Amino acid sequence: MSTKVQIQNAKKSHIKEHNPILNTVTFLVMLIVVLACIIPFLYIIAMSFSSAAAITNSRVYLWPVEFTVEAYKSVYEYPNFFRAYGYTFLYTIVGTGISLVMMVLFAYPLSKDWLKGQGAVMKLVVFSMFFSGGLIPNFLLINSLHLVGTVWAMLLPYAINQFNLIILINFFKSLPSEIEEAAVIDGLSYFGILVRIVLPLSGAALATVGLYTAVFFWNNWFAPLIYLKSSQYPVMMLLRNIVNGRTMIVDNGGMGEKSSLSISIKSAVIILSSLPIILIYPFLQKYFVKGMTVGAVKG
Repeated sequence: MSTKVQIQNAKKSHIKEHNPILNTVTFLVMLIVVLACIIPFLYIIAMSFSSAAAITNSRVYLWPVEFTVEAYKSVYEYPNFFRAYGYTFLYTIVGTGISLVMMVLFAYPLSKDWLKGQGAVMKLVVFSMFFSGGLIPNFLLINSLHLVGTVWAMLLPYAINQFNLIILINFFKSLPSEIEEAAVIDGLSYFGILVRIVLPLSGAALATVGLYTAVFFWNNWFAPLIYLKSSQYPVMMLLRNIVNGRTMIVDNGGMGEKSSLSISIKSAVIILSSLPIILIYPFLQKYFVKGMTVGAVKG
């Protein structure tokens, strides 16, 4: 009986795989989605490498017109640009490392249903996802800890993200408990189980959470505005100042070439701020797709 069912399922899958209408519709939908993502990005790249005159005359579409790097020169010549990039890599790399360590140490105990108080702590985690103290209490707390004006104000307050924590908890729960039981019988401690067994099996979840966290630290500009000195600003904050400064120049100087140069510089800012994450994503994509389905299906 089971053999007949398998044959029927195989026939159904075979029909689906060779259904020309379904394949065509799927291809067209995917093509539209890809074009919707790629065309705006290509347009921004073309704007960043085009001259102000070409932008003014609306001659720029998906390819640079009158190729120039004047916009990138304006960004690179901005004071402290490379130092800001260095701080951004510092916040992103160190912050992601601290966040992964803290969330793994927090998520692994919470994945054990037999742990006393596990349910109450999980409720607190979920509660904190929707309710927080607010901006002023957070600032007063960080100021009382003497973190304002230091790089730790960017690292420690954002070490644990509730959404990412739940992803790790669900992944740890999906691992076979028999492996840990066998390790306990062999005399391995729970910390040893975490380091030697659980973490090597958690590459997909760690890559997913790591990518989420890295993107957050890379794009974060509001926290530096509140907690850091201007000399400690990351590149996102610096690029924001560049855009605002150019906008003020345009507002005071009128339209025309200044406005077109401002658009070109804004496009260059978008490319510079997005490029590192875009370059990293292909290396994590296979783990990211797998990690997104963590906890979705239980066998």
